[in-house]
Amino acid sequence: MSKPNRRSFLSAGATSLLILSQGAAASPNERARHAVIGCGGQGRAHGQAFARQSGCAVAAVCDVDPARRAEAVKELPDPHSVAAHEDYRRLIEDPSIDTVSIATPDHWHAPIALAALRAGKPVYVEKPCCHTLHEGALLVEAARKYQRCVQHGTQSRGGQGIRYAIQYLREGHLGRVRLAKAINHQFRGPIGRAPDEAPPAGVNYDLWLGPAPQRPFSHNRWHYNWHWHWDYGTGDLGNDGIHQVDVARWGLGVEWPRAVTASGGQLFYDDDHETPDTQVVTFEYPECYLMFEMRLWTDYPLEGHDNGVIFYGDKGILEIGRHGCEVTLIGQEKKKIGGGVDLDEHVRNFLECARTGDADKLFAPIHEGYLSAALCHLGNIATRVSARLEYDPVSRTFKNNPAADRLVSKTYRPGYELPPL
Repeated sequence: MSKPNRRSFLSAGATSLLILSQGAAASPNERARHAVIGCGGQGRAHGQAFARQSGCAVAAVCDVDPARRAEAVKELPDPHSVAAHEDYRRLIEDPSIDTVSIATPDHWHAPIALAALRAGKPVYVEKPCCHTLHEGALLVEAARKYQRCVQHGTQSRGGQGIRYAIQYLREGHLGRVRLAKAINHQFRGPIGRAPDEAPPAGVNYDLWLGPAPQRPFSHNRWHYNWHWHWDYGTGDLGNDGIHQVDVARWGLGVEWPRAVTASGGQLFYDDDHETPDTQVVTFEYPECYLMFEMRLWTDYPLEGHDNGVIFYGDKGILEIGRHGCEVTLIGQEKKKIGGGVDLDEHVRNFLECARTGDADKLFAPIHEGYLSAALCHLGNIATRVSARLEYDPVSRTFKNNPAADRLVSKTYRPGYELPPL
């Protein structure tokens, strides 16, 4: 896929953000006016990270929950200047908003991102960028059509130490790498069982559901617990595991696998969870394998490192985790060669690329984000249909598996269909 360069981006028409002063210390009226859509934990982290950038002011937040809106505004450095919205559409229609970031439940990522791109706004969208394979392909197409920067929230790519470790691997210091294992092991406690009930006072629950099927409110399908239901989330493979899958795919230098096998289920939970607590996925490539291993009933210290990736080469191994990167060559002691994740650097990179219109310099451009999200969807689909799958990204179909084909896209509730490109 061709990516827009600076000239083609600017010739397509620029927002006020793109003509800001090139100086490091922009005056207040030259700063990008940013909006955060979704005010849960990650959304509030967005607000604070964007507010820390000298060339950016968080001008608005949006959430269907008034309590979360208020909390997000209160945490910002100049709360009296921040507009609070219930409906993202009002925010996107605002011509004074230059850039947006999206940290809603997964089922809203692509619809909001597509609407923002249609409005000409650069987008930072949380992982996974899409709730289905079809949505991800549309996002890549929209970024190309509207020639706007779209950064994916796989922020490991923003860490200088991690980028150095990937370069170290690519330079051949490990020899030939035939396997990378992406490991997501942590303890996520059971959620129990919760009854259907009335939504909290003031919450626009219909808007929260959006394109998802109509059903009553439950606290086990609400804040954060929505991750564990297929109508809104993608399980922990798409929630946390995508970070490890992305780093593994990045290091191996691979894109679409020739086949995917998977198994998973609930060995620990016996509650309202729909998604697995234990899952193993193998992505087959011609010259290497990428394995994903998930268990949500163990804690980090059991293996001496947290969630991360291990690259296995002829000359040794490279481990990349949240807290840094370590290499162990055969016959040598383990040594640290780099640090970990840096959300601020990821945000700065997005703002700079949006300002200059240079999508080529994004750390996690949407076409890369989509590929990593797609691997997570492929793993989940293979788990749900219990089959070895071969997927054609051009036709968006699986080879001889109609059950898997039905999970490539989904039906949208009337009134909440995807916006046309």
